[in-house]
Amino acid sequence: MRQTLRWAAVDSTETEELVLQTEGGGIVADAVVSGVQGGDGTDVTYHLELDPRWQVLRLSVTEGDREVDLTRDSRGTWRDAGGAVLPELQGCADVDISVTPFTNTLPIRRLQLAEGESAEIRVAYVQVPGLVLRPVRQRYTNLGGGRYRYEALDGGYTAVLSVDESGFVLEYPGRFRRLP
Repeated sequence: MRQTLRWAAVDSTETEELVLQTEGGGIVADAVVSGVQGGDGTDVTYHLELDPRWQVLRLSVTEGDREVDLTRDSRGTWRDAGGAVLPELQGCADVDISVTPFTNTLPIRRLQLAEGESAEIRVAYVQVPGLVLRPVRQRYTNLGGGRYRYEALDGGYTAVLSVDESGFVLEYPGRFRRLP
């Protein structure tokens, strides 16, 4: 299965086009984010490889001449492109790339929370511009009706995300909206 999703930032000219493919029992996402605010004018691209349960196996993010390339094994051990273990990311089940609402879909799909349920998670957060990588704590709560409360526990930020029946973000208030 191949699916193309598009988003636009609500307060800038930033746009994203993502191609999602199901292949060989896994999921592959490739995206280009254009018009990133505060960047050097180059596009940001990312590549994600996920298992059938939406758990991250590989993440690659490129911004100009900078790149973050990580893998995660079945025990949850993260490694950089050179194979070095990244102990600070131990316990991070998901990734969150600051310039895309797509990475909010990963915990929504993986956790499969019933209405009223919530879960606190650790994620490998990639800040763009700059590709700064750090672990952060987040909480997702299924509010029902295709709405999830997202909380950045280390920063005090909260938003209610609207998602479609597949868990893809339709609206991220003040940040992103899905395009037809």
